Amino acid sequence: MKIDDMDAFVAVIRCQSTNLAAEALQLTQPAITRRVQNFEEDLGATLLDRHTKPLKPTPMGVRVFEQCKAILREIDALHELVANDGAPSGTLRLGVPQTLGDVLLLDALGQLRERYPALRTQVTSGWGSSLIARMENAELDAAAALFPAGKIFPEGIASQSLMRMPLRVVAAKGSAVKRSYKLKDCYSQGWVLNPDGCGFRAGLQRALSEQGLSLAINLETFGTDLQLGLVANGQGLGLVPEPLLQASRHRDQLDVLQVSDFKPQVDLWLFHPRYLGNLQEPVELFGSIAGRLLNGASASPIK
Repeated sequence: MKIDDMDAFVAVIRCQSTNLAAEALQLTQPAITRRVQNFEEDLGATLLDRHTKPLKPTPMGVRVFEQCKAILREIDALHELVANDGAPSGTLRLGVPQTLGDVLLLDALGQLRERYPALRTQVTSGWGSSLIARMENAELDAAAALFPAGKIFPEGIASQSLMRMPLRVVAAKGSAVKRSYKLKDCYSQGWVLNPDGCGFRAGLQRALSEQGLSLAINLETFGTDLQLGLVANGQGLGLVPEPLLQASRHRDQLDVLQVSDFKPQVDLWLFHPRYLGNLQEPVELFGSIAGRLLNGASASPIK
């Protein structure tokens, strides 16, 4: 029985596709198929129901999958024991949502390159949920993203909350004519938000639905600074973490609306596979840089 065959089987179950498993392991689809077949022959059991789409494990396949995950974790721990003594090298694959990229990446990548010249960094952008999925598929070594406090991450992923921050409702300068609002007082102005899939947007929609109110989208676009620029131009309301508001060049053209019945908060999370080998130190540095940059951005009072 080969570890590579076991690894291929686990990847197929996680991806629910031999093609996606091949991409995750950087192999061809026939190679993945052959490895899974070898694994089944070694065990003398059928592990995949090949009549279903997407692919699903047989009842025995489910049990074998859980055991394989435990075995692979122990193998990773063994590699970790040996690899920790080496200087960080190779490729560090980071994930960052576009929401944070403008604030974090320039300084973080510069400091990582200066501290670890032998380490090459690759960056993937996406929603937090998609970054978790890519990490489960062994496509990322670490990621920083915004999730609610108390977020539960999948087994095998270590996580740390670096800081908590409020989300602010913002409008064009001069819009805040009252000291306090309720959602029903301002929601009809419409919003400038990320496309569907954004956690901020989903939280706002839930809050509105609980009051029987609808979510009116005036504009949907990626990029916090672009969104805040559109809000400053009077295109609607925005929803932004306070540190990103403070870091924006548009902050002096915005009012923060104090909405008494909508006070969401999010945490900045650093998460990574439990076993990182010699990448542990640069991942910890990346996390400390991310927390420091966002804490620094929120140090100034709101205008």
